[in-house]
Amino acid sequence: MAPHARRPARLSRSVIGPVLVALLCFTCGSAEPTAVPTPPAPSPAPAPVPSATAAQEQPPAPSEVSSHVPSQASPPALPPATRWVPPPGTAWQWQLSGKVDTSVNVPVYDIDGVDNGSDVVETLHRAGRKVICYVNVGAAEDFRPDAAAFPAAVKGKSDGWPGENWLDIRRSDILRPIMAARFDTCRDKGFDAIEPDNVEGYTNDTGFPLTAADQLTYNRMIAALAHERGLSIGLKNDLGQIPDLLADFDFAIDEQCAEYRECSRLIPFIKAGKAVFHVEYKLDTAQFCPEANALGFSSMRKTLDLGPQRWPCH
Repeated sequence: MAPHARRPARLSRSVIGPVLVALLCFTCGSAEPTAVPTPPAPSPAPAPVPSATAAQEQPPAPSEVSSHVPSQASPPALPPATRWVPPPGTAWQWQLSGKVDTSVNVPVYDIDGVDNGSDVVETLHRAGRKVICYVNVGAAEDFRPDAAAFPAAVKGKSDGWPGENWLDIRRSDILRPIMAARFDTCRDKGFDAIEPDNVEGYTNDTGFPLTAADQLTYNRMIAALAHERGLSIGLKNDLGQIPDLLADFDFAIDEQCAEYRECSRLIPFIKAGKAVFHVEYKLDTAQFCPEANALGFSSMRKTLDLGPQRWPCH
């Protein structure tokens, strides 16, 4: 994969070694047919055919690069009643690699906040879609434009992906202004919400003695930064802290709860009227869609590179 290409989604419950990365995440597709493809068989995994409209990812234009200069004081957070809170069952598309296929007929898109400019967001808005901005808040990435903003002292062990290192989330004095500037970029491009990645570092071998309390403090800070900018925000994975963080987040994003038999832990979001955006990578749709549909999840199968291909449950 090129140094600045978008890396694929992580299996966040464990640190995946470089060998698996080398096998799974060095190509990007870029378009999805309008019709929903027939779900692939459980084994072997599907081999999606890239669309003819696929294009090589381009680095962000200078005007789209986020700055790490601390932001000015933000306005007060919007009250929950005025923020966008997607209801359970809202269909979505999650594409973090390749040129975004804007033709998927769903009301919500989740795309990379650096690789995509305001033009992509505007195109999706004109089609009546909400757009979520992917931001890695728990690991430093050496291919991002603000990589130099992270001092060595806050960078720990590799998170299993090339060029990425866990962050010492206890250092809010350093990380808060960096994340605030990133969220400013999402807001200025017109995004509606944030997908914060790697918000369960305390369960991983980060190189720092992080505790559950450290993670709660950091995740609440991240949620507040989004809300201060009028942006909604989702809790990604971190299932063990859902009871404590439900009130702070506007929806959930989950990977592989069916494979690990823990989807019931996400029910509090559904009961609160908040969507659970859920994907599986290994299971056939017949193996998880009946349960996901019964729970009210917004579920689909995706390939690990999170290209445009999708096999939704609905």
